[in-house]
Amino acid sequence: MHGIRTTLDRPLPEAEAQVREALASAGFGVLTEIDVAGTLRAKLGVERPPLKILGACNPSYAHRALEADPQVALLLPCNVVLEETTPGRTTVTVADPEELLPGPELAALAAEAKGALDQAVSALQASSGTPAPAVSTAS
Repeated sequence: MHGIRTTLDRPLPEAEAQVREALASAGFGVLTEIDVAGTLRAKLGVERPPLKILGACNPSYAHRALEADPQVALLLPCNVVLEETTPGRTTVTVADPEELLPGPELAALAAEAKGALDQAVSALQASSGTPAPAVSTAS
C-alpha cells in the first residue's frame, strides 16, 4: 500500500502533537486514536515500539465523497500511522486518497484531499528540516 511518508527526529508523543497541529491547519480533525502498542501490551503481553493510528477526517471531503459513493464510508476516516522506528525518531505515514478512492467520479476529490494532506506533511517537514514529501510504499 502506498502512503505519504516522512520521518521526524522526535519521540512519538512529540511527533503526535505536531501531526495533530499540521492536520488541523490543513482542515482535518482526529476522530479516532488507536494505541496499537498499548493494546498489544494489554491484550497479549507483547512489547513493541510505540505505534499509533490516528483517524483523520476533513468533513467537507468526507461529505462530498459519501455523496458520490456511500461505500466510501468503508475507507473513513483516513489513517495516519505514527511509529517510533528508533528511540526519538518517528515515521509518519498518511494513507494516500488517490490510492484509496476508486473511480473517475472521485478522482478530482481524491487529488484535492491528497493536496491538503501533502500540505500537512510539508508543514511537518518544514519544522523538522526534512526533504519534501514523497509517496512511498508502506507495508
